[in-house]
Amino acid sequence: MHADTSASTPTEQANRWYFDFISPFAYLQWPKVRALMAEHAIVPVPILLAAVLDARGQKGPAEIPSKREFTYRHALFQAREAGVPLRFPPTHPFNPLPALRLCIAAGASVAAIDALFDWIWVQGRAADSAQALEPVRESLGLPPGVADSAEVKAMLRTCTEVALTEDVFGVPTLALGKRLFWGNDAHAFAVAVLRDPALWDEAEMRRVADLPVGVQRA
Repeated sequence: MHADTSASTPTEQANRWYFDFISPFAYLQWPKVRALMAEHAIVPVPILLAAVLDARGQKGPAEIPSKREFTYRHALFQAREAGVPLRFPPTHPFNPLPALRLCIAAGASVAAIDALFDWIWVQGRAADSAQALEPVRESLGLPPGVADSAEVKAMLRTCTEVALTEDVFGVPTLALGKRLFWGNDAHAFAVAVLRDPALWDEAEMRRVADLPVGVQRA
């Protein structure tokens, strides 16, 4: 059996959902995206958030101590409001590469994404090594070492590079064509635009998109 990486190629797809398993907000948005996929063509695309942050010159929420604490509390609150379980893994942030590569090896299928999010954010298990993810790999019926292939690693780099060319700056991001909706809390906005695309181009929406910058930090 070989890795099926076809489903994770984003370049020819109009709508994409960019995510990284490191994000609790990606876990929280995933059921909503999965529901949208029943009516709209949306392709889940695993990317490495750390590479995006480096490219944009940003720090992640977990790299600022006070923001880290707030982010974790906010994630728990959002889970409670949505009525879904959320248990943080043993450490956070953690190295998400093994989970991302395993996902790509499984073709970024709904079943694989479900299984990995469940393992990390429902069961609260470690996902920072291939050894830690062995039960998930076995449950998906993939052979040992499948996530370590050069093909899988190259696909993850390609997915991340495509996200950068699309101006993605964080995860999760739902890309509806060229329109980017960042974060679980932007999901309602994305759905509203799906239902009424003219909303995006209303006069005030266009005005703020071109609003002049008044001051910049040196």
